[in-house]
Amino acid sequence: MSSAATRACADPAGTVGFFLCRAGQHLRAAAIETPRLEARLLLAHAMGCRQEALLRDPRAAVPAEAAARFGDLLRRRLAREPVALLLGTQEFWSLPFAVSPATLIPRADSESLIEAALEAFPDRAAVRRVLDLGTGTGCLLLAALSEFPGATGIGIDRVPAAAALARENARRLGLADRAAFLASDWAGSIKARFDLVLCNPPYIETYDIAGLMPEVARYEPVSALDGGADGLAAYRHVVAALPELLAPGGQAVLELGQGQRAAVEVLARAVGLEPRGHRADLGGVERALRIG
Repeated sequence: MSSAATRACADPAGTVGFFLCRAGQHLRAAAIETPRLEARLLLAHAMGCRQEALLRDPRAAVPAEAAARFGDLLRRRLAREPVALLLGTQEFWSLPFAVSPATLIPRADSESLIEAALEAFPDRAAVRRVLDLGTGTGCLLLAALSEFPGATGIGIDRVPAAAALARENARRLGLADRAAFLASDWAGSIKARFDLVLCNPPYIETYDIAGLMPEVARYEPVSALDGGADGLAAYRHVVAALPELLAPGGQAVLELGQGQRAAVEVLARAVGLEPRGHRADLGGVERALRIG
């Protein structure tokens, strides 16, 4: 960092304010969209405190060990490692989820699936069994169980490390007695029927993966992103299995990539299912499709 940039930080060197200022400058230069927020998140994590504590006393000294941890976190973030992986956690549906490189990081867009499920079943008691295909962190299943208090659920992921992480998230959220997680390929090992089936499948076209944001392309598992040449490979497997998975009156809620609704609806009708509604995410993209 240049001496001019250093002088621009008003608080004394070694203090909270100085570290936040310096980190914000580096993050801004790296085209990080929210440099000040991320600087606070990383420094609070390094110091083991809440962001509010940093703002209360910007002239407080940062202990040497915390400064070293912060420097390491900042270097990793400048290499575009996602903040959620640096912090080890990500909020979804107002619940904290542990994350790891074995899974996709939960995204706010996927909350549209929980909204769609609640729309499908306004009577919360109507859902007794839930299945989550490609569970990852378990965020969809566990968020659904938090809303349907009488339900139990199963989460399936082909990656054993993902199933283990989801199991740990269930324990942390106090839902372990209502959720089971299995390492399997889609629904091949399941011989039961469910009121609600949730799925966020890989839906990015193979050719497009290299052009994704570096946080995604470099650090999130390709197997959870790659939907094949047309982005629909996983939908073909999942939709074909749904007639044997849905209980009478049951519905599936699938996450969609941009512009995929019509194609997935065709797949659903081909196996005797009908679209029941859809929801857009906060960006206006048709993100959740209900079929049954």
